Amino acid sequence: MRMLIATGGTGGHIYPDLALADAAKSQYKDIEILFVGNDDRMESEVVPAQGYAFRALHASGLVGNPMQKAKAILLMMKAYRKALRIIDEFQPDIAIGFGGYVSAPVMLAAHKRHVKTMIHEQNSIVGVSNKMVAKKMDGIVICYEKCYEEFGREHTRLLGNPRATSAINVKFDAQYFTSLGLSMEKPTILVVMGSLGSTSVNEIMKDALPQVDEKYQILFVTGKNNYKEIKASVHQKNIIVVDYVKQLEIMEHVDLIVCRAGATTAAEITALGTPSILIPSPYVAHNHQFYNASVLVDQHAAFMIEEKDLNANTLKEKINQIMGNRELQKTMRENALSLGKPNASSDILAWCEEMVKVKDK
Repeated sequence: MRMLIATGGTGGHIYPDLALADAAKSQYKDIEILFVGNDDRMESEVVPAQGYAFRALHASGLVGNPMQKAKAILLMMKAYRKALRIIDEFQPDIAIGFGGYVSAPVMLAAHKRHVKTMIHEQNSIVGVSNKMVAKKMDGIVICYEKCYEEFGREHTRLLGNPRATSAINVKFDAQYFTSLGLSMEKPTILVVMGSLGSTSVNEIMKDALPQVDEKYQILFVTGKNNYKEIKASVHQKNIIVVDYVKQLEIMEHVDLIVCRAGATTAAEITALGTPSILIPSPYVAHNHQFYNASVLVDQHAAFMIEEKDLNANTLKEKINQIMGNRELQKTMRENALSLGKPNASSDILAWCEEMVKVKDK
C-alpha cells in the first residue's frame, strides 16, 4: 500500500497522523508512506525527524483582511497545482488528511486524480479545512458524535484518534518516574498545560497547589516559558516543578491529571481511563476545547473549570473532591475508558484497506 498523509500547522494535527503512520509501518511490511505539509511549520522538522519522507507546500489560512485572504487563495491554488504533481509522482493508493490549512489543497488534488480519500477530524468542532473538502471525500473519521451533525453518517465512522493507540502501547517507566523525584507509594497529581505551558494558568497554580493536602505528590509541568520563575517560587516538598515530562511513560501511576482539553489529550486520557480536571484553552478556534471537555463532563469522566472561573479555591475544591473519594475516582476511570478508542489506529487502517480493495476491483 502507498499512503499519502497531508497534515500541518500544530501538534494536534501532526502527532495523530504520525501515530497512524507508525501503526501502518508495524502492520504492513511493504507500505510506503509520504507526508505532505507546510514548508514553514513544525511538520517540516518533526516529520523528517521521525524518519518519514516529506514533501513541502506553502499555504496559509483564510484569515485577516481582504488583501491577506486574496493572497491566501493564490497560495492555495499554487499549493494545489504542486500537490497534483506530487500525487502524479507518488501514485498513492489512499490519501489521508488530518486537517490544518495545508491539508485542503492536497486532499482536493487527490480527489481530482481519483485517489481514494479519507479525512480525520480530531475535535468536536469541525475545522475549516475539513469542512472545505468533506463532500468530495470517500471516508471521514471522527472522534466525537457531535461531528455527525456536520458530516452526516453515510461516509463517516466514529473510530477515534490514533494517539489513543499510542497511549496504551507505551509502557510505564518506573525508573523515569522515580528519577523525577516522585514516590511510587504516594497518590500522584499531574498538572500540565502543554509544551509551552500557560502563563495565566501557571500563576493560579502557583497559589493553588500549595493549598492541596501534602499527602498527595504533585508533578507541576510548567512548560519552557515559565519554568525558572515558578521553580524559584514553589518550595513545598510535595510539589515537584519541571519544564517537561515524558507524559505517557508515567501515566499508569497518575491518579489525577489537571490539563487542557485538546484532541490529543482527550484521546490519551480516555484510552487510559485517567480521572481529569480539564481547563479548556479559550484561545483556540471556535472554542473547540470547551466542547471536547464537555463530552467527558457529560459522561461523568471529568470535571471542567473554564479559565474565566479558575482560581485557587475552585481548583483546590475540585482536586480535594476527586482525590478524597476513591469511589468517585473509580467511576471517573470507568466512564473515561468507556469513551476511549484504544483500537483507533487498527480500525482506521482496516477501513483504508476496505477502500483500496474496492478501488482495485
